[in-house]
Amino acid sequence: MESRELTREERAKIRKLVTGMCANYDHEYGCLPLDCPCYMLNKWWTGSYCKYFRNAVLPLDLVLEAALIDITKPETKPCALCGKIFVSDGKRTYCSPACQKEANRRKSRESIQRRRNAGPNV
Repeated sequence: MESRELTREERAKIRKLVTGMCANYDHEYGCLPLDCPCYMLNKWWTGSYCKYFRNAVLPLDLVLEAALIDITKPETKPCALCGKIFVSDGKRTYCSPACQKEANRRKSRESIQRRRNAGPNV
C-alpha cells in the first residue's frame, strides 16, 4: 500500500487511542519502552506504526484499522439506532449488541401499542 497523508480525523482518532488505550503511553514520560515521546502522536503519513499500537490498540477501532492497514476498504454503514459508523459484515444493522437490544425493545413496545390502539376485534 502506498504511503499517504493522514486525514485530520484519522490523526485525531490515533491520538485518542494512544492517550486513552495504549498501555505503553504515559502522559509524563511518553512511550515507556522507548523512553522518548510517542511518535504515533505526531504521525502525519501512513506507513510504519508502533508494533504494539498496530497489534493491540488499533484493532479497537475497526474503521480506522481498515483505513490504515487494509488495502481494500471495508463496507461501513451507520448504525440504524445511534448512527455510529461501523464495519458491516453484510448482515448487521446495529453497531453493538446493546443497540440491537434497544432497537428490539422499541419495536416490541411499538407493536404492543399498535395492538392496543387497534381496539377489540368485534
